[in-house]
Amino acid sequence: MHPAPQRPTLFQLAWPLFLEQLLHMLVGMIGVFMVSHIGDSAVAGLSAANQVVSLCIMVFGFVAIGGSVVLTHHIGAGDRQGTRSVAVAAIAVNAWLGLALGIVVAVLADPLLRAMQLSDALRGYARPYLVIVGASLCLEAVNLSVSAVLRAHGHSRTAMWVSLAQNVVSACGNAVLLFGLLGAPVLGVEGVAYATVLGRIVALLALILLLGRALGWHPQLRELLVVPADVLRRILHIGLPAAGEKVSWYLAFMTITALSARLGDTTLATQTYAMQLVHIVVLTSVAIGLATEILIGQLVGAGEFDAAYRQVLQSLKLGWLFAGSMALLVALAAPWLLGLFTADAAIIATGTVLMYIGIVLEPGRVANLVAINALRAAGDVRYPVVVGMLSMWTILVGGAWLLGTALGLGLAGVWLAMLCDEWLRGVLMYRRWQQRGWLVQAGAIHRRLRPQPC
Repeated sequence: MHPAPQRPTLFQLAWPLFLEQLLHMLVGMIGVFMVSHIGDSAVAGLSAANQVVSLCIMVFGFVAIGGSVVLTHHIGAGDRQGTRSVAVAAIAVNAWLGLALGIVVAVLADPLLRAMQLSDALRGYARPYLVIVGASLCLEAVNLSVSAVLRAHGHSRTAMWVSLAQNVVSACGNAVLLFGLLGAPVLGVEGVAYATVLGRIVALLALILLLGRALGWHPQLRELLVVPADVLRRILHIGLPAAGEKVSWYLAFMTITALSARLGDTTLATQTYAMQLVHIVVLTSVAIGLATEILIGQLVGAGEFDAAYRQVLQSLKLGWLFAGSMALLVALAAPWLLGLFTADAAIIATGTVLMYIGIVLEPGRVANLVAINALRAAGDVRYPVVVGMLSMWTILVGGAWLLGTALGLGLAGVWLAMLCDEWLRGVLMYRRWQQRGWLVQAGAIHRRLRPQPC
């Protein structure tokens, strides 16, 4: 064993995570804007294809989460050999998973799109994109794991710069191949797919180079062929419950979106625009939650349980300050921001009300994300999933129906249900942390990693 490296601060980890997600969101919006020049059908086709791609990336993300948490435990314990073993395993699992899903998506692209009830016109745009991007899923899977390895070691700025380069390459490639700039052929939607693949290749090469420079690691191909069963079990022990919670939230959100759609086209449009604005605020909470997870994992691995307990309190204060400020600014600017999307006065008025509800909602979301990431990093994975699912389907979905439909509060009622769900989960997760029930799992993790006496 070796002494653990000096830990970065919460802010040092969080701000690159925030910028990375913000840049990714902005580049995605620019891409949609570019494709819209082809036509609405092209945008709709790509949106449908990206639902399949996003689902696959979500699966890779669960492996990356599990690998990152287990990795931070070894880093905190100063176990360099174990750290490398876990990192290589996380990369290998996602590489094989990405290869398998990539083949499935590329081969079954047309049946998948038919199952989504897409018209022939939309499939004409979606099919070539899904085949090309799907075939490159292995690249994205490996990129996610390597980025998680770098972040777990405190190199979140490094991962941010790579993500920036990937997004810039993709955006520039979109412009060149969509519009035939610089003498390039006009490839339309296929050009968007090729630009996406090019961005992933650039990111992979950069990440492999930086993995060697930052950590001195040069994984060999033979290391990726076999994954130790014990390491895989520990990665999945963290990753699978995280997957269950995320899938449950996704389905619950789709359900309340359907409820919103039943309230009318204007209501659904308002919900869509409002979510675009609130997503900027959510990025702050997510970044602080992920940064907290890294720090708590390292502290648990080092056996510094009191410091881990205090870190969550510090994370909550920082999260409430930044996310609360962002929510307030977005609410104050809501009439102007919504005016960028629509001239409909009713949509702007309702959307502004939703942003003010968001001022109260966001502190609850911060408490939920910070506490649930801390519990996961401490090895307490079952409680958050069970409580989260119960709250999502009773308070969020049930409340959205009751307040929005039955009591006639409309979209404001749906958002009040979201507020109640986030606050309930936030309070329960924080209470779990405060009662220190996670110490049992955290203690077991530390004992397993502690060097044995000769």
